[in-house]
Amino acid sequence: MPDPKNHNKPWTAADNAQLRREAAGNTPTRIIGLHLGRTADAVQSRASDLGISLKPTNQSPYGTRKK
Repeated sequence: MPDPKNHNKPWTAADNAQLRREAAGNTPTRIIGLHLGRTADAVQSRASDLGISLKPTNQSPYGTRKK
């Protein structure tokens, strides 16, 4: 599998802004990676560095789903 287009390139301010926007919109990590030309692991790592949560905010906690 070829490396993503931004492999080993530094993150730009625009990349960081897009990561923040997409994380706020509950975009899956893999999809954010595709949009940014980076791996899901790279997105996860950068989000962690920036203090951005990639956990979905629109889902109920485990065990509280209505029947």
